Amino acid sequence: MKYVGIDYGLARTGLAVSDPEGRLAFPLVTLRLEEYPNRKDFLAALAARITAEEAEAVVMGLPLLDDGTDSLTTRQVRNVTERLKRRVDLPVFYMPELLSSEEAWSDLRDAGLTARKRKAVLDQQAAVRILASFLALPPEQRRPA
Repeated sequence: MKYVGIDYGLARTGLAVSDPEGRLAFPLVTLRLEEYPNRKDFLAALAARITAEEAEAVVMGLPLLDDGTDSLTTRQVRNVTERLKRRVDLPVFYMPELLSSEEAWSDLRDAGLTARKRKAVLDQQAAVRILASFLALPPEQRRPA
């Protein structure tokens, strides 16, 4: 099963995609909210990208607090997820994330990318981490949105 992973952010949203068998995750694209006139157009572009990838399911990173509770950002992600579900007729899953951006930064630094290049692909790499973590879960532990 092919998945699209999403690291949603207020300024930038990173996307990753799995191979058709759902085993490996790869960086896809970063969508910048400033490039869209409004949130509705952003969500339409996000849905179009998911459709273009011929994904069979979506994995949304869920930024929980250290104690597992929701933050303001968590509530925003849940809101965006509900709006996205109205645009794509696919199963959507949450993958709890903690420090995905920090770990992605380290991954990119370890790969030898300069700080400027790291910043350009950071959100995609965070989406890769989210999606890879999801793919590693046994199916019975995957949480639908």
